[in-house]
Amino acid sequence: MKVAKFGGSSVASAEQLRKVANIIMEDPERRAIVVSAPGKRNKEDIKVTDLLIEIGEAYCSGESYDEPLAQVLARFRDITSELGLTDQVLAEIKQDVEKTIASDYSDAFKIDAIKAIGEDSSAKVLSEYLKTLGVEATYLNPKDAGIIVSDQPGNAQLLEESFEHLLKIRDRNEIVVIPGFFGYSKEGKLVTFSRGGSDITGSIVAAGVQADLYENFTDVDSVYCVNPNIVENPKEITSLTYKEMRELSYAGFSVFHDEALIPAFKASIPVCIKNTNNPNGLGTIIVSQKETGENPVVGIASDTGFLSLYVSKYLMNRELGFGRKLLHILEDEGISFEHTPSGIDDMSVIIRESQLPKDKEARVIERIKNELDPDTVYTERGLALIMIVGEGMNSTVGIAEKATSAFSKANVNLEMMNQGSSEVSMMFGIKAAGVDAAVKALYHVFFE
Repeated sequence: MKVAKFGGSSVASAEQLRKVANIIMEDPERRAIVVSAPGKRNKEDIKVTDLLIEIGEAYCSGESYDEPLAQVLARFRDITSELGLTDQVLAEIKQDVEKTIASDYSDAFKIDAIKAIGEDSSAKVLSEYLKTLGVEATYLNPKDAGIIVSDQPGNAQLLEESFEHLLKIRDRNEIVVIPGFFGYSKEGKLVTFSRGGSDITGSIVAAGVQADLYENFTDVDSVYCVNPNIVENPKEITSLTYKEMRELSYAGFSVFHDEALIPAFKASIPVCIKNTNNPNGLGTIIVSQKETGENPVVGIASDTGFLSLYVSKYLMNRELGFGRKLLHILEDEGISFEHTPSGIDDMSVIIRESQLPKDKEARVIERIKNELDPDTVYTERGLALIMIVGEGMNSTVGIAEKATSAFSKANVNLEMMNQGSSEVSMMFGIKAAGVDAAVKALYHVFFE
């Protein structure tokens, strides 16, 4: 049994949905299908989810939401009319918006319910279209599928009991089409995963039905070893381990949502990334373990928008609990951190700039001065992180030397270097202005 998930670009139009239907019908093992909301049809287009968010924000502000609602209805009308389907889904969208707004739920739950209409409607349209093609298919609401989640609007966490319910899908004879992105709390409230959460649903369903393979259909032939916006025509990655993909997705790779692979990873289900527009292509397979090739580095990821909080104090290493106290101040101020490289007398904390706006920064520094009595404390903004990833790096001599020589050739100064304890990745901090030059130099060293 295979679970296939189709992303926003795959369900953006009637033409794309025809491709999706053909892919489903080509393989009788594809029996559980998860779909996103319609994405962009072209670069200038707007995603349906963004329009739905506009509806929710307009409602919360007491403004009219007629225009974004009309745009959502027009998008689905274009799809249903071209596929020869009825307008039933349009009436249901209107009803869902009105019913949600009239409910006694808090605004956070109302916005979740409105955001989820895109995925929900996509699933209804695809299941109806499959029926017109003579395929035995049915729409399966996440509540009926048994996707039970925590009561956290916009950040739902799956409850373990869901897997017992999802396993029953294996007993069904028809193809089930499940909307991604949301589940239901025990109290029956609709709750969404974090943005991009349709990938999470696909992974959850694959784990729940104990699938042999989880196929994630998107608009690229495979995962590239580096951002194609930085390096032209980069090499494709044919196979990755879960650990490698997790590191890459964290550090700027946009193919997968950060948390998406966790359910599949725990269930040891292989994941294949494929292109809806080229379904017979090889794609990229993600597995628990693989043989290390000649090149131990599988990918280079980069991301901007970081800062370093630098704290120095003579004999810091002898002061019991110094690091804990520093991190406690950040926790107390609601700030999460990314990395904490340290020395004998100093400690840096790498934080996303969005976590520490200027007003909060002043308060945090003042607290550090008062509570920890450091010799020096300051922040350095405008940093970027570059990560080279590969499970074979830990048993290969000279990786760090190759990387640092690449930075040198690119005339990019290293602000920081840190190797993760897992030894799957090596991270470098540089000024954001040097990202493209550094990534190109690293690509040349490891892949050319």
